[in-house]
Amino acid sequence: MRNEQAAKLAIEKYADMVRRLCFVHLKNHHDAEDIFQDVFLKYVLCDTEFQSDTHEKAWLIRVTINACRDTLKSFFRKKTSSFEDLLYEPVYIDDSKKEVLDAVLKLPDKYKDVVYLFYFEGYSALEISAMLKRKENTIYTWLSRAKALLKISLGGEFFEQQNF
Repeated sequence: MRNEQAAKLAIEKYADMVRRLCFVHLKNHHDAEDIFQDVFLKYVLCDTEFQSDTHEKAWLIRVTINACRDTLKSFFRKKTSSFEDLLYEPVYIDDSKKEVLDAVLKLPDKYKDVVYLFYFEGYSALEISAMLKRKENTIYTWLSRAKALLKISLGGEFFEQQNF
């Protein structure tokens, strides 16, 4: 079990990353906040000794992705829908990036994870392959397929302008 100081330090360091990752998966602010709390509770209760900051960050990413997937698979989530979810639109997303975010959120989960980790968190394909327990070439293939899907949904002109 970690002490309060270690927990505060981890939250300061990784809070934004965990929130973004939750939102990318869940597309719902309230669920993202629930998972955020669960992830850091697991962090506090975890006895794992991390070898480095990279190992700690990778652990948090893996736990966050798994928690999001568990939430999406839950019976309650599949059988209910909230009016708030339909009306909710995040305030902190720039209008110029909304189209890209919508396109990324529509990707299948495996592509969405890889795109997020590669472009938003700056991980290499080798690092992503270790986190997701897939071969490096699989990660490159998924990135390529995700780019192709995004190019179709956003249009070729967008890609030429953005150097995505």
